[in-house]
Amino acid sequence: MNRYGMASSQSLNCLGNHDTRSISVDRRWMCSLAGALCLVFLLGCSRQPLKEQVGAVSFERVSAGEIPLFADDMDHQSLRIAIAKSLAFYDRIPGDRIFLLGEMQVRADVLKTSLAHFLKLLDANQLSRETISREFDVYLSRSGRSTDQALVTGYFEPVLEGRIEPDSRFRYPLYGVPPDLLTIDLAAFDPERFSGDRLVGRLKDNRVVPYYSRAEIDGQAKLAQMGGQLAWLQDPIDAFFLHVQGSGMLRMPDGRFLRVGYAGSNGRPYRSMGKYLVEKGLMSLDEVTLQSIRDYLRAHPEIRDEAMWHNESYVFFRWVDEGPVGSLNVLLTPGRSIATDARYHPRGALAFLETEKPRLDAMGQVIGREPLRRWVLNQDTGGAIKGIGRVDLFCGSGEAAEEIAGRLKYPGKLYFLVKKE
Repeated sequence: MNRYGMASSQSLNCLGNHDTRSISVDRRWMCSLAGALCLVFLLGCSRQPLKEQVGAVSFERVSAGEIPLFADDMDHQSLRIAIAKSLAFYDRIPGDRIFLLGEMQVRADVLKTSLAHFLKLLDANQLSRETISREFDVYLSRSGRSTDQALVTGYFEPVLEGRIEPDSRFRYPLYGVPPDLLTIDLAAFDPERFSGDRLVGRLKDNRVVPYYSRAEIDGQAKLAQMGGQLAWLQDPIDAFFLHVQGSGMLRMPDGRFLRVGYAGSNGRPYRSMGKYLVEKGLMSLDEVTLQSIRDYLRAHPEIRDEAMWHNESYVFFRWVDEGPVGSLNVLLTPGRSIATDARYHPRGALAFLETEKPRLDAMGQVIGREPLRRWVLNQDTGGAIKGIGRVDLFCGSGEAAEEIAGRLKYPGKLYFLVKKE
């Protein structure tokens, strides 16, 4: 199952805004918060270092004979646009910030230099297998379970009918970040042990407890009285899959389009809807696509809520002027931006993706596969995108992108490039 996905004039050759809201800490419950943090740190003492967590899975440098041809199936202009977005990200952060490539530490300024040099070669029409082999180290994920195969899926930006005020049809809310949501950046307390880790919860009786689950928010209306509804949809299934994709466009009655982007989550674990339906014996693994899941839920309303509430993770949105925006706070480029697990893949970095994409007929049915080979930029993350070699490719906006993204689920290879010193 894929990640948390007006036809676009942008490329759809294939195929959420992650914003941290700061919350002030009231002196009245500082002691409780400190106690909760102490408990977190005590529990964290048994946590193994990253190297041991990764185990048999890592990135290894590829020999010259194993380097692919790097033949790109998209236009160079879209690649330049995506590279410019990553360079803008690197301009905003310290050069000595550390990112991980599997078990290896890579500085942000090294990644920036790598991108700038690659762009210079691109503009000079000097990109070739030989040039890249000579001037870059190429890394590929290796796994004892599946050699060097990654799992590649797709996501997109849906376009849905929406309303600013509820009525008899539009009665399913999209929420902004609730005022009682508490986010604790654990890395601020111990960056070596808790790199990239956050604790999300709320206060109850001067204790930090997990935030409300999807069942509590949608089933028990726990947030209904807080007044944080941004907009309203007419279908709870559409709302669920908007959460999965992380951003979307809402078509208003007057023809305007308003855009929502990712603003935060409840911190609960993401659970795959497709896996749930397979384990229940309701669908086979081969049948699982975004489209088939949505059709099944609409045909079986008696299990709809149970199936959706199985995924406790819940996304909160904000209004955005442009989008969709990825976790680097830059605009995503269709066919070029990917989402990965930031614990193992360097943010903003250049990579080369090899996989396949579905070939569709005029009715949107899959009639075969065709190769997908292109340069991509690591510019997003997702609740379902966990582990090394897990890749989600952004496919664009609207129905055309959805047709591809919802059916993209193939093995592939993901190579990362770092300029040689």
